[in-house]
Amino acid sequence: MRFFYSNNSRLQSIINTINSLTKRMGVFASWFSGLLVLLVIYDVLMRYLFKLSTPWIMELEWHFFSILFLFGSAYTFQQDRHVRVDLFYSKLSEKEKARTNLFGNLLFLIPWCIFIAKYSFDYAYGSFLMGEGSPDPGGLPYRFIIKFCIVVGFVLLGLQAISNSLACFLIIKGPVEKEEVWGQ
Repeated sequence: MRFFYSNNSRLQSIINTINSLTKRMGVFASWFSGLLVLLVIYDVLMRYLFKLSTPWIMELEWHFFSILFLFGSAYTFQQDRHVRVDLFYSKLSEKEKARTNLFGNLLFLIPWCIFIAKYSFDYAYGSFLMGEGSPDPGGLPYRFIIKFCIVVGFVLLGLQAISNSLACFLIIKGPVEKEEVWGQ
């Protein structure tokens, strides 16, 4: 029995560590929504009141949106606020939901995150090596930074999928409740 408890506490520690990182990154990403609103207001005012438009402002807008989306996706997944086709899922027991989630994570989400992180790293690193910047005059330099955000976003989502999988495993293994595992 001690071995069973010891493994559960180790798994719970891993889950808590990943969840804490995800939550911090979610809070970090949330700041970009406010910054994005301010930036869009500034851009609209400059464009319509003063007839001024600069490429770097428009690029910064999509950079902020990208960071918000990429870094916030793991937090959205952690909070179970992601899109789900819920034809049968809501009628399942907690253990059946955990089996479904574990299957989806292991078969689809984690491999997809690994695939995207690996190939986006190569893409971002190539951009870094050539010192890629904006193709537009007056655009932002160092385009590789936003490309590396793709890597970070999918690594965070992959880590959260691992945390979710471990939590599902503990629920399936029982006898624990969903709230005990998720720490919510």
